[in-house]
Amino acid sequence: MSKTTSMGRGIIAVLAVGSRNAGDLPGGTVADIAADLGKDRSQVSRSLRTAEHEGFLARGDHKSYALDWSLLTDAQLLTEQRLQSDGATALEGLSRETDEGCFLGVLSGDSTITIGERVPASSNMVGSWLGRPYPAFCSDAGQALLWEASDANVRTIFSDVAFVRHGPNTPLDVEDFLSRLRGARVRGYSIVDEEAEPGLYSLAVPIRDFKGDVVAALQVVGAKAHLEPRREFCATALLSWGQWLESTLGYSLPQNRL
Repeated sequence: MSKTTSMGRGIIAVLAVGSRNAGDLPGGTVADIAADLGKDRSQVSRSLRTAEHEGFLARGDHKSYALDWSLLTDAQLLTEQRLQSDGATALEGLSRETDEGCFLGVLSGDSTITIGERVPASSNMVGSWLGRPYPAFCSDAGQALLWEASDANVRTIFSDVAFVRHGPNTPLDVEDFLSRLRGARVRGYSIVDEEAEPGLYSLAVPIRDFKGDVVAALQVVGAKAHLEPRREFCATALLSWGQWLESTLGYSLPQNRL
């Protein structure tokens, strides 16, 4: 899209207002936005009025423009719906490709909860994990769901958590968890090796939405004896389906991460 079109100028103006909101500023006047963009005030004023008319911006006191948060609320609701529908597609494709149990999990406090699952007929997994919470410090999805969290935030989440041993390799404490999380970030996906229970092995990647927030984790889970030898193959499929699901949620990889 050409930046010289009225729509292009309007989008640039909306992004400029959004940048001010992201920087903890309440918004900006025509003069503020024009200065940020280095553009003529009259041109910026027309673009801001158009964006306001279309419902992208709201004008408040002192003629200051801010994002219309109802629009973002609608976008968030759409993201949740897409996570369910497109998440099911990703799970189906990933399970078919890997012939392993595949799951979609979300974070709830210091636990993870499964919101989607696909288990092939060849699997010996018994029962369903849908809706069941599990401690995030040793769950298949825990590291992926805390992928973008700072060390301080992770320590806060686990501040009142007892690191009870669930498998032979359960993290000993929050610092042990953080060490594993750092390794996962370098690798590009997490490996949970007999942390949740003996003999269980899993790979997971974070799923981000249009805001860049981690909203879920996509996982491949199976018996260690079967899944570990196929780790690279399954990780490639996992990363591919994870990127596909993120794209349906509107996530774009930052330029400096390409």
